[in-house]
Amino acid sequence: MPRRCALRPVDPGEVEKPREHLGAFVAEVFASRARKDRRRQGDCHPQGLMPDGWRTSIQPIAERLPDGNMRALRRFVSQSPRDHAPVLRRIVRGMTSALAPEEWVVDDDSFPKAGEPLRWRAG
Repeated sequence: MPRRCALRPVDPGEVEKPREHLGAFVAEVFASRARKDRRRQGDCHPQGLMPDGWRTSIQPIAERLPDGNMRALRRFVSQSPRDHAPVLRRIVRGMTSALAPEEWVVDDDSFPKAGEPLRWRAG
């Protein structure tokens, strides 16, 4: 019988050490963005998701951030350049150097929103 795993909100005290590593990772990933404010806002979105990732809309994320700048976060999410290739290249480069994989398997399933059923598909 498959083992089930229950998800729970993360205690804010549990996220401090990963937050430091996440900050360095996000700074490297978003270094390809031309504007300094976009690079800084790139750090805000994942930092805001960490303490309680159940509510992932802009307002709850902004409320969890120190400056709480909802307008800047909304602008980052909705108006960021759509060319994701430079960001994805940096992620792949970092993961490749950290893991040194022999093979890659990519599964592009999206994360479901809270309360929506999972729609699994083969392929």
